[in-house]
Amino acid sequence: MNERLQKVMAAAGVASRRKSEDLIASGHVKVNGQVVTQLGIKVTDDDVIEVNGQILNGRQKFVYYLMYKPRQVICSVKDDKGRKTVLDLMPNDITERIYPVGRLDYDTSGLLLLTNDGKLANQLMHPKYRVNKTYIAKVNGIVSNFELSKLKQGITYQNIKYAPVKSKIISVDHHKDSTIVQLTIHEGKNHEVKNLLEAINHPVKKLRRETYGTLNLQGMTSGDVRELSHNEVRRLKDLIN
Repeated sequence: MNERLQKVMAAAGVASRRKSEDLIASGHVKVNGQVVTQLGIKVTDDDVIEVNGQILNGRQKFVYYLMYKPRQVICSVKDDKGRKTVLDLMPNDITERIYPVGRLDYDTSGLLLLTNDGKLANQLMHPKYRVNKTYIAKVNGIVSNFELSKLKQGITYQNIKYAPVKSKIISVDHHKDSTIVQLTIHEGKNHEVKNLLEAINHPVKKLRRETYGTLNLQGMTSGDVRELSHNEVRRLKDLIN
């Protein structure tokens, strides 16, 4: 099947699709021995692709890791400020170029998936597949069910429209004037959970992602990393299909 060159490179874990386009445009990629700089070119499984002189294996082994991301860790491959990144927490024997699927804020902890399967990563992040993500948030103030009902209907905040979310109150601490709530979203907009709770006047004090699709943090503690089982990967793909 014919596919765009940058898409094949991204799926093979070379780089993101945009970075792959930069590599092509700057002459770092060859197809069947010829340098290509045209972004629209399509390739098949029979074509030989080279990136910086290294032949790209069309059937690269995909790997999938689940991390319980701690707070104060950057959800990125590298950080120009020298802060610890999620890749710094990965085992040293991993040779594949993996990337986090989506992002968690620097001060947010919880479930993070890392992989070199670009196709699955893009599908999991795309809103049209409606992959649920559940968060537990500790917020300022005592949240009422009436306030949460606004989120269940969908709201507009700072000129951004948010889809309806599932939400419930987990516990209330009147002495500390705080509430723990659970929100389940599928859009994944930037700072979505924090913005939703700010919209009902309850700023987030602490935030943790508990689930992503069929994955959860059961048996894990902050900083733990483990490889997904074949069944876990299959169930993730079943969500998309």
